[in-house]
Amino acid sequence: MYSNDPQTPLRVLCYVCDPAMRSKLGYVQFPQHFHGLNKNDIYASEYKRMYQINSMGLDGLMGPNYVGPGCFFVRRAFFGGPFPSTMLPPEIPQLGPDYVVDKPITSEAVLALAHKVAACNYENQTQWGSKIGFRYGSTSEDLFTGYRLKCEGWKGVLCKPQRAAFLGDVPITLLDLLTQCKRWSIGQYQVGFCKHSPLTFGIRSMGLLMSLGYSYYSFWSIWSIPVTTYAFLPQLALLNGVSIFPEISKPWFFLYVFLFLGAYGQDLLEFVLAGASVGRWWNDQRMWLIKGLSCFLFATVEYLLKSFGFSTHGFTVTSKVVDDEQGKRYEQGTFEFGVTSPMFVPITMAAIINLFSFILGMIQVSGSSSKTDGLCLQTLLSGFVVINSWPIYEAIGFRKDRGKMPNKVTITAIFLAGVVYIAASLILK
Repeated sequence: MYSNDPQTPLRVLCYVCDPAMRSKLGYVQFPQHFHGLNKNDIYASEYKRMYQINSMGLDGLMGPNYVGPGCFFVRRAFFGGPFPSTMLPPEIPQLGPDYVVDKPITSEAVLALAHKVAACNYENQTQWGSKIGFRYGSTSEDLFTGYRLKCEGWKGVLCKPQRAAFLGDVPITLLDLLTQCKRWSIGQYQVGFCKHSPLTFGIRSMGLLMSLGYSYYSFWSIWSIPVTTYAFLPQLALLNGVSIFPEISKPWFFLYVFLFLGAYGQDLLEFVLAGASVGRWWNDQRMWLIKGLSCFLFATVEYLLKSFGFSTHGFTVTSKVVDDEQGKRYEQGTFEFGVTSPMFVPITMAAIINLFSFILGMIQVSGSSSKTDGLCLQTLLSGFVVINSWPIYEAIGFRKDRGKMPNKVTITAIFLAGVVYIAASLILK
């Protein structure tokens, strides 16, 4: 991230110096904005809901969640609650919130202190990380830190000027974005299932509404369960001629259609009202489906393995290095695969199974048999996934560049899709 508006510190001071809020104001958060996004933001990298739409809603309660860059903290907020009785003394007096520096920055004493606090172990045997400063225990330290400050009684405020205060880079390959999202998701699970969980500790400290707002992010990756279910179960049933939804002639059919169109219609309306295009909304909902089958799913499995004591991959830093060819494909709105990754296998499996189920469903439904009326919803659902999966079909069969789907991923996905189909056939029969 880098500064995009020299007036930003003055905007912050307007809040910090406001006597009506300064006693409980912990931080001022600016929405994250990014430069270099392609026209329709194919990877939904701006996270419009999290950084802009949802933050405006939380601002009506105790303030937006702290989302990393673009945030100014009141120093006192790192030393306990906003009330004098809850303030904690710092282990080093010179680091306290009320300490006034009376020496030049180049003085020997200041430089010696700087070297001390820059060491990797200066906070050992102190309250730093648990009750003072940024909070340890989660790879999503921004979510955890902001959440704990809210629990202590501090409030945040969203400052959303017309000109973006900061601009940042985004990943331009699908794998980098999914890896970044998986790291966040594991950290969010660490917040959701810790002793300070928003569902227990948060409700007592912040109230129901604010704790539900943090629970939404803490358990974000649980979306992988319904997304995976809807990506495979109705389609496998359709391939075996089994109806699991109401028939088209039944009133319940229209309820399903209403819920589907209503949910997507509301989401589209929120996106458009927030200043986004329909093209960006389409890619956002597409990426939500892809994440549910990849990074959300893998984060859930990895967190469960860690919880039961199994070792997993370590911390991975998101690459934002721009390759010329990758950058060109990104600007053209072409999905970048290119490397063999386990996270590409489930989304490729879903694309293959949905394609075959949609073709078979269309053949059966076109027969106008009363027996196939119950397969209409499953056929429509498969068709919806097929439309969303076009970049995957393109990467499998139509592209020759280095960003296409690796053959190893395609072969693995076809084999596993066949295994899943055989297993489903045995169960459904």
